[in-house]
Amino acid sequence: MCGILAVLGCSDDSQAKRVRVLELSRRLKHRGPDWSGLYQHGDCYLAHQRLAIIDPASGDQPLYNEDETIVVTVNGEIYNHEQLRESLTGHKFKTGSDCDVIAHLYEEHGENFIDMLDGMFSFVLLDTRDNTYIAARDAIGITSLYIGWGLDGSVWISSELKGLNDDCEHFEVFPPGHLYSSKTGGFRRWYNPPWFSEAIPSTPYDPLVLRRAFEDAVIKRLMTDVPFGVLLSGGLDSSLVASITARHLSGTKAAKQWGAQLHSFCVGLEGSPDLKAAREVADYLGTVHHEFTFTVQDGIDAIEDVIYHIETYDVTTIRASTPMFLMSRKIKSLGVKMVISGEGSDEIFGGYLYFHKAPNKEELHRETCRKIKALHQYDCLRANKSTSAWGLEARVPFLDKEFINVAMSIDPEAKMINMDEKRIEKWILRRAFDDEDHPYLPKHILYRQKEQFSDGVGYSWIDGLKAHAELHVTDKMMLNAAHIFPFNTPVTKEAYYYRMIFERFFPQNSAKLTVPGGASIACSTEKAIEWDASWAKNLDPSGRAALGVHNDAYKQQKVASIAAAGNLATSLIDDVPRTMDIQAPGVVEESSFNRCIDSLCIFLVGFFVGVSVVIRCEDVPVIRMVVIT
Repeated sequence: MCGILAVLGCSDDSQAKRVRVLELSRRLKHRGPDWSGLYQHGDCYLAHQRLAIIDPASGDQPLYNEDETIVVTVNGEIYNHEQLRESLTGHKFKTGSDCDVIAHLYEEHGENFIDMLDGMFSFVLLDTRDNTYIAARDAIGITSLYIGWGLDGSVWISSELKGLNDDCEHFEVFPPGHLYSSKTGGFRRWYNPPWFSEAIPSTPYDPLVLRRAFEDAVIKRLMTDVPFGVLLSGGLDSSLVASITARHLSGTKAAKQWGAQLHSFCVGLEGSPDLKAAREVADYLGTVHHEFTFTVQDGIDAIEDVIYHIETYDVTTIRASTPMFLMSRKIKSLGVKMVISGEGSDEIFGGYLYFHKAPNKEELHRETCRKIKALHQYDCLRANKSTSAWGLEARVPFLDKEFINVAMSIDPEAKMINMDEKRIEKWILRRAFDDEDHPYLPKHILYRQKEQFSDGVGYSWIDGLKAHAELHVTDKMMLNAAHIFPFNTPVTKEAYYYRMIFERFFPQNSAKLTVPGGASIACSTEKAIEWDASWAKNLDPSGRAALGVHNDAYKQQKVASIAAAGNLATSLIDDVPRTMDIQAPGVVEESSFNRCIDSLCIFLVGFFVGVSVVIRCEDVPVIRMVVIT
């Protein structure tokens, strides 16, 4: 991923302004460490920080048309650039960059060419002939992009908040699938697929059609002039990506340059579910597998850097971004610059565990539509910024435009989970790749239960985060949370802890408004909480919160996971008060007796780490157990 920054129509064209734009552009240098470029035309500046993936030798930006009257700064990959070049007869290209087609497409089609681009992208194009400009973002929002406005009437476009937050009076997320034009001074949506209206589709499920569509999506993303690999958690989505990549790599240009043996990467706590499953898949596929482990303390130490880079205070995103952030640094140190990842499948197929409670196919389909539309605020943001923090590019074939069209046109009855018929979540995707003659994956991997990334790296990761927040956010702070943070008020100590860090880096009011809010159960939208009345009492974005669905739901956790949090606390306890006020975990359909047993486990942890503990059980009189230390 590259980093782009554009300042358009500012009142200052002095050398000092140019120096300021360069300074702000350097805040994005982590995204593109290979080269920097800046173009100025009067009161307009286009800056670029390049991560060279295609044509590293000559594809530096900004890019131009033949007479350099049209200038473009781009972040992304255009997978169909070769076909587009062939259609642009009479045009001369100055580089082999995939993004070089954009200026020429604008010459031919004006503003109406965006839908011709097959890829992930965000760009700003300046037409110096009439001093007009356009900016656009890809269909789903795989690439990050923000827009801001200065008091002098200037418009700012940046890949990340940090490129514009200090110089704009107001800024916001640039909406995916939209175009901004200076001619109209506003947005219009260029991406208008049939599913966007949320009308219920009726195309019969055909496993071979679905299989071919996804294979095509993966194959087109093998376009690269640099070393690459796949992120492999051992779950269904990343394992399918790895399997298809391994099958088709040998005949590609990338294989001729870098070898036909695929490299795979996984991260987790020692002994985590993902590490074990990924190792098995890697052995099955014959990849060169790289396994990275981290400790809970490693992750906690990185939290501030993670929040600075991913620019959110959303709990789920931070939980999942931290392991990915740590892994990306390791991957880049091996000389790899691009990875293929499995984001988007759960949104398209109803793969999250809460979909087990979808009341009917209509509700399931509408929820998948809502989830896809919000991806740019969650998993796309995580995948893009966690990797870009270290100059690594992530490609996501499940979010291929054509594949989404195929998958979202299927009658959603086929996506409904029916355990009586042994149809678990994402059954239609699993069935599409269940090939007895030429198996893609071992059966038990193909039908492995969904694990959210923040869970799969090791359950004690989330438990450790909660314990750490408990030590740094007091009950008194939580009582005043609504006054301190009236927008998206944090309701847990973990959320409060992340919010404090975020607002230290991004104190502007506009910044907090870029982060979504609302209640969630196991990554649901707020609307889907209505599917089960009990969920309102157990709100948590972890997949384990889907009680009665996840094999290791919270009510089944053992003392070991709580003890792990206790072990973390011993190394942090010296600088905090010696009393903790803990609400015993209330679990739906669990007896009061079991709740008190859970509380006793917490009490025992408190005893061993030397923390005074006050325990409350929900359905029995308050029990006070105080350890004098």
